[in-house]
Amino acid sequence: MLFLQLVGLVVLLPGGDSEDDSQEPVSFRVIRTSSLYNRSWTQNQGSVWLDDVQIHAWDNKNRTFVFRWPWAQGDLSNEERMEADQLFYSNYIFYNLVFHDHVSQWQLEYPFQVQMEIGCELRIGEPFSGFMRYAYQGADLIHFQNTSWRPSPKGGSRAQQASSVFNQYHEDNEFTHELITGYCPRYVSSLLDVGKADLQRQVRPEAWLSAGPSPGPGRLLLVCHVSGFYPKPVWVTWMRGEQEQQGTQRGDVLPHDDGTWYLQVFLDVKAKEAAGLSCRVRHSSLGGQDMVLHWEQPHSVGLVFLVVIVPLVLLAGLVWWLWKRWKAHWRPQCTDFPSEQDLSRPGSSTYLNPAQH
Repeated sequence: MLFLQLVGLVVLLPGGDSEDDSQEPVSFRVIRTSSLYNRSWTQNQGSVWLDDVQIHAWDNKNRTFVFRWPWAQGDLSNEERMEADQLFYSNYIFYNLVFHDHVSQWQLEYPFQVQMEIGCELRIGEPFSGFMRYAYQGADLIHFQNTSWRPSPKGGSRAQQASSVFNQYHEDNEFTHELITGYCPRYVSSLLDVGKADLQRQVRPEAWLSAGPSPGPGRLLLVCHVSGFYPKPVWVTWMRGEQEQQGTQRGDVLPHDDGTWYLQVFLDVKAKEAAGLSCRVRHSSLGGQDMVLHWEQPHSVGLVFLVVIVPLVLLAGLVWWLWKRWKAHWRPQCTDFPSEQDLSRPGSSTYLNPAQH
């Protein structure tokens, strides 16, 4: 019944109701990275993800998970959540100690990092599967299968020794099995139900074009920015007409703090061939209508001067010339006024006594 319920709830995830995405699994992952500097100094970081949505972050100070969404607790009670946090914390502290205890035997060198991933996923038409795996310095080491640990094929003798030691902790392995096959599916089911409003949301992207650092003489690096979209799946490419440009390079899809995503797509072209290019964006929030941005060659400073500044200067000169002509044409032409010498002569009838002012 739990499996059938999850099959129905999978359409609540972004893109889950489309034909192309129907085979994609619904995944729940707890990721933890431990930096072991020496026997007494270890730093831990962690996060929890439902597909591409981060729902928890690990708080080292309080040794608990911080919820990034109101629904991230699912339908668990506070007591159940605190118990799960404590079990998780105790579990990875225990396994950190195992690595400390076998530094010499496994030829580990301080400082080193251990990555752990635990969770479960659902694929349509297949049973729910759980997983747990460890990596050393970013390379796969061991993974949990059924009820025991198996070495990674590329892990060498270190992976063989680690899996042998981990398989000695029978009670912990039984707990891990129950965690990834029982508790995890129930929790994911509650998340999909309680968080469906946020998981189904659609946020339209904003897009703009710019030129990046010049890749060489006579060449342009065109950059198409697509930002603020949700859900994560997006299709972006550079086009000439209806033809995709083979040199298009796609950057990583990076998260914003609000849960939306950001992407840059690049194209290195000859400057004289940039005209006619466009960036096309396809996203589920656009209702089937692609967003198309056309590249416009930036004008040079000299061209801007010729097109804008020169006409303004000519217009100002014309206005000044017309004003001078108007002033000369309308100036009064009077010759009957007394001269300055006549005005100052005492006998003159126009003499002005300064005392009379």
